[in-house]
Amino acid sequence: MLVIAVEKQRYRVYSDHLKEKFGGKVYKLPINLPGTCPNRDGNVGTGGCIFCDEQGAGFECLPSSLSVQEQLAANRDFFRRRYKAEKFIVYFQAFTNTYLPFDRFREYVLAAAEGEDVVGISISTRPDCVNDRYLDFLAEVAGEKGLDMNIELGLQTVNYHSLLRVNRGHTLAEFLDAVQRIKGRGFAVCVHLILNLPWDDMTDVVENAKILSVLGVQYVKLHSLYVVRDTVLGKMYEKGEFTIITLAEYVDRVVTFLEHLHPAVVVQRLVGRGPYDRVLFSNWGVSWWQVKQGIESRLEELDTYQGRRCDYLNGPALRRRFGPGEE
Repeated sequence: MLVIAVEKQRYRVYSDHLKEKFGGKVYKLPINLPGTCPNRDGNVGTGGCIFCDEQGAGFECLPSSLSVQEQLAANRDFFRRRYKAEKFIVYFQAFTNTYLPFDRFREYVLAAAEGEDVVGISISTRPDCVNDRYLDFLAEVAGEKGLDMNIELGLQTVNYHSLLRVNRGHTLAEFLDAVQRIKGRGFAVCVHLILNLPWDDMTDVVENAKILSVLGVQYVKLHSLYVVRDTVLGKMYEKGEFTIITLAEYVDRVVTFLEHLHPAVVVQRLVGRGPYDRVLFSNWGVSWWQVKQGIESRLEELDTYQGRRCDYLNGPALRRRFGPGEE
């Protein structure tokens, strides 16, 4: 039944999933905490990822100087008025949230867990900043409050050499360890990927989909690489040290990724967007919505869908030799 449903709508849409799961309109409330990243403070590295600036991924968030309660109140009011939201997932978005000292992390999470309209908490972090103490605490909160707990992991790519090029400061091994620990608590995992890194090709795109499918992660967010002024990547871009694939090529990469992705994985995002006042390149000069529409149109044009080529699990060589059901 799942494959049939995905084929009809081409891919598993996050908003539909939330409505089915929680019985109403659900939106994420972004929260900006005063934190940093081990790839900036010298613990793992300095300077951060080459595409990241001082604001991290939280350029659309409210100032971190506001308390969690103040940010929740402002965002809750905005999403209710603009989108008629009924329920909310609190989303700790910017930087590496589990890199905070445990007591401060605990304080912020407990503050976020209040409110009858809060149905879940989503925490963005790095694969090398996931450990048992923090996960055990989150399991307690989820159990006591009846909340849906999600951990969002920035992976970007499974390509080891590309991870080095973008100065991620971790490898695939840390990611695999983090996923196992998170899933061991019964939490959902959302993986962030950039499908147009200059050093990746279609082979990496397919392998991204395969690794996520094998691991059984629940969610994925796809990003299109944007280039921010005054970052390492920005300086490389201005010097012409790399090229970015065309919009048509990005669309084809997303379509191919979806075809190889297990149909159970929910797609939270097909394309990202950057801080418009600071970007040198973002989405080929068109809106993120146009990119999304281009991807959906391409799926229709090819009459294809998520999971169509997900045929690599459960001993494919045996199936090819003996046929289905005769392994």
